Amino acid sequence: MTHSGQSDVVVVGGGIIGLAIAWRAASVGLAVTVVDLDPGRGSTWAAAGMLAPVAEAQFGEESLAALNVAAVRAWPGFAAALEAGSGQPVHFRADGTLLVAGDASDRAATDRVLAFHLAIGLAAERLGARACRESEPLLAPGISGGVDLPDDHQVDNRSTVEALLAACVAGGVSFVCDEVARVDVRGDRATGVELSDGSRIDAGAVVVAAGSRSGALGGLPDAVRPPVRPVRGVTVRLQAGPGIPRLRRTVRALVHGRTCYLVPRHDGGLVLGATMEERGFDLSVPLGGLADLFEDARRIVPALDEYSVVETTSGLRPGSPDNGPIVGLTEVAGLVMATGHYRNGMLLAPLTANEVVGLLAAGPGSSDPSPSPFEAFRPGRFSPVATGSPGTGV
Repeated sequence: MTHSGQSDVVVVGGGIIGLAIAWRAASVGLAVTVVDLDPGRGSTWAAAGMLAPVAEAQFGEESLAALNVAAVRAWPGFAAALEAGSGQPVHFRADGTLLVAGDASDRAATDRVLAFHLAIGLAAERLGARACRESEPLLAPGISGGVDLPDDHQVDNRSTVEALLAACVAGGVSFVCDEVARVDVRGDRATGVELSDGSRIDAGAVVVAAGSRSGALGGLPDAVRPPVRPVRGVTVRLQAGPGIPRLRRTVRALVHGRTCYLVPRHDGGLVLGATMEERGFDLSVPLGGLADLFEDARRIVPALDEYSVVETTSGLRPGSPDNGPIVGLTEVAGLVMATGHYRNGMLLAPLTANEVVGLLAAGPGSSDPSPSPFEAFRPGRFSPVATGSPGTGV
C-alpha cells in the first residue's frame, strides 16, 4: 500500500534538525513530508537551547569549533525569519555566557580551556571572581573567577520547535505521525520510505534526520549507515516565584571537575543540566546524576534553594565517533544524511538546513557544493575506504 500523495522529499525525523530542513525545503518550493511519531519532542524537547560554539570547543576538535562559530552567526537571521514565518517568538538571546570555576583547581582547568580558545581564535576573556559576581550577582562568594564568552548565546528550544512546527504547517509541509520501518533503496537510489504499517511514501529524496536512531533505520545499506549512538542527557526545569532573584545570563560552571549549566528563561524559568551518560536507549533519570547536578548548581548559585522544581526530562543526543555531525550526500542517489549533531543540534540547525536544502535543490547528479562548512563532516568519512580499514575490496 502506498501513502496518498507524492513528495519531493521525505524527512525521517521531526526534531530540530528535521523540522528546520523541512521548513527551508518547503520555502524553496519542494513538496515535503516529515515522518515522526511525535514531532518536536525527543532530545529537542529535553535540550536547554544553548548556542555555545566557544564553551563546547574541545581540544582536538578545531574543525568542529570553526563549524560551530559559523553556525552561531547564522542564528540571528534564522530566528528573525522563523518568527516572521510562524508568528511566534523563539526568545533568541545574544547576551553571551559566563563560565565560572568553583575552586582553584577548577580555575586552573578553565585557564587551560581559555588558552586553547584564544589559540584557535575564539572570543573569550578571563575574569576575576569579583568581575564575575558583578556580571552575575547571584553567583556564590566562593567562586574562583571565570571566563566571559560573548559569542555563546541561547534560544528557547521549546518555543523554537513550536515555531518551526507552525512555520512548517504554514509552508505546506505534510506530517505523518508514524515510524519509518525502512528506507526504500532500489538499485542505487532511495525512492521513499516504508512505514510501520507497511504503507509507503514515495519521494524523490530521503533525508535521514532521526537523531540517535538514524543508524537503526531499516533498509540502509551498510556502506552508508551512519555510526551514531545515543548519549543520555538529563535536564531539570526550575521556576522562580514572585520576588525570587533571577539569573541575568547563562552560566556554565566547573565544580570539582564536573560541568553544569544554568540557562535562564524570559518567564522566570531556569534550565539546569549537563549530564552525559552512555546507557544505550535508556531514558530513565538516575538519582545519583541528579544529586550531583543539584549539588554543583547550588554551590555556584545558592539562590536556587528558593526555586521550585517543575520538570525533569531525559533525551538521547546523537553522538558520532568524532563528535561531529554527519551531513551531506551519500553514495546512494537521493539519500541525504543530517544526523550525529551530538551536543550541538540547536546550534547547527540553521546551517544544516541550508546545507541540505542546497543539496536537494541542486537535483539529481549534483555533487556537494564547495567550499562548504560541512566539508570535514561528510557521511563518507566513516566508510571503510575513508578510514583505511582492511577488507574494503578496493
